[in-house]
Amino acid sequence: MHNILNSWQQFSRKLVGAALFEHSIIGLILLNALILGLETDATLVSKYGKWFELGHQLVLAAFIIEALLKISAVAPRLRLYFGNGWNLFDFSVIVLSLVPATGELAMVARLARLLRVLRLISTIPELRLIVATLMRSIPSMGNIILLMSIIFYIYAIAGFHLFHQHDPQHWGSLGLSLLTLFRVVTLEDWTDVMYTAMEAQPWAWAYFVSFVVMGTFVIINLFIAVVINNLEEAKAECLADLRQPSSRDELLKELENAQQAMRRLQERMERLP
Repeated sequence: MHNILNSWQQFSRKLVGAALFEHSIIGLILLNALILGLETDATLVSKYGKWFELGHQLVLAAFIIEALLKISAVAPRLRLYFGNGWNLFDFSVIVLSLVPATGELAMVARLARLLRVLRLISTIPELRLIVATLMRSIPSMGNIILLMSIIFYIYAIAGFHLFHQHDPQHWGSLGLSLLTLFRVVTLEDWTDVMYTAMEAQPWAWAYFVSFVVMGTFVIINLFIAVVINNLEEAKAECLADLRQPSSRDELLKELENAQQAMRRLQERMERLP
């Protein structure tokens, strides 16, 4: 019995690690995304609704089988599976997908189906690296956002006092001033706002140009610098993980497999005439 379980575990480990298996999962995720997109057309749903539902069930069954294979590949050390954040995310999506698509929980079931598309991130290593980089960048981005908030607040109050009488539509209150500055920092028709302000204050261009330079060029470049720096650190950590030596349990497992292979080879040699 032990040999059967060991063989199944080795088979599961090889299967989930195969490139074809990974590509098949990616194909199923893309198929699920295609079905979700087609379901937005009422005409197609009326004609092929049953086929769409069958496709959802088949994709869900494939994801369940994938999870079982990954769990069996590391059994009985389940912490190796549930200790991985991406595996935990995949497992949570599967659990939510089991919610019945009828009654009060119908909306939850539809949203769970939509979450399956996000599994594309957990399947492709490059996307996982990008998401990990963004998560690492959040603390540093918080400081940049704080700096940007201070700049927005100062310029919004200054803009209110300078332009609210001439252009109350854009500068009539602190909230409107902040919205206007957000429009300016996105460079969306900001020159129209500037020319309107220049009708009352000819030197208003200095206000807008200085804000664009500080808010758009400087702050955005700081965001990019933080992301690039964390991307390099994430890549370095991934390389370090790949270079880490095998754990004690893995070494003992490999040694046991080698000993079993040696015994089988010895038995075959003894049978030779």
